[in-house]
Amino acid sequence: FIINLIFAILEFLGGFLTNSISIFSDAIHDLGDSFSIGIAYILERKSKKNADETYTYGYLRYSLIGALLTSVVLLIGSSVVIINAIPRLFTPQEVNHDAMIIFAIFGVMINGYAAFKTSKAVKHNEKSINLHMLEDVLGWVIVLIGAILMKYTDIRIIDSLMSIGLALFILIHAFKNLKEILDLFLEKTPKNISIDELKEHLMKIKGVSDVHHMHVWSMDGVNNYATMHVVLD
Repeated sequence: FIINLIFAILEFLGGFLTNSISIFSDAIHDLGDSFSIGIAYILERKSKKNADETYTYGYLRYSLIGALLTSVVLLIGSSVVIINAIPRLFTPQEVNHDAMIIFAIFGVMINGYAAFKTSKAVKHNEKSINLHMLEDVLGWVIVLIGAILMKYTDIRIIDSLMSIGLALFILIHAFKNLKEILDLFLEKTPKNISIDELKEHLMKIKGVSDVHHMHVWSMDGVNNYATMHVVLD
């Protein structure tokens, strides 16, 4: 959280100094990431509370809320980037290539460290944060390549194209993550569980004559639950 917040502030300064919309784009993205990580951290801690009379299944869904907020922030941030980058396709502006290259190198190093720290993600909330970190690394690699190309070719439109391409990439992955989160909130049967196979195993238990009214869902994409009526002979 602290690394992303400090770096986002530096990026806004860098975007102003280099006149690069791709750096401004990543600054908005990183600022959103910072707040998302902070909120996600608080909600993840909340999700670890034990079940009680108020939340009989526990607080696991709080982790999902963190993932949901993070995905929404990404969607909004990426949309803002695209809206601001499109006009510059038609009026490309001069950028400071050398400063962009320096910022990009620092971007790859800092976000690479953050991606490594979050690489052991299991829950959707953790995966959302790790996805952000990986996208940041990729984004800065693209900015670095683009800055080098602009330095030696003077094709100014590259800056806007990089910004739009990165934003679209983030939008696609954020939508995919959002769909998985909504599936969990809608209590869809987890992908790795077959109701028929589960019933088949239960019917093999001695004394079980029928199993019906089965419901299987996941609280957070990791912890699965089931209820059913089991008829005994």
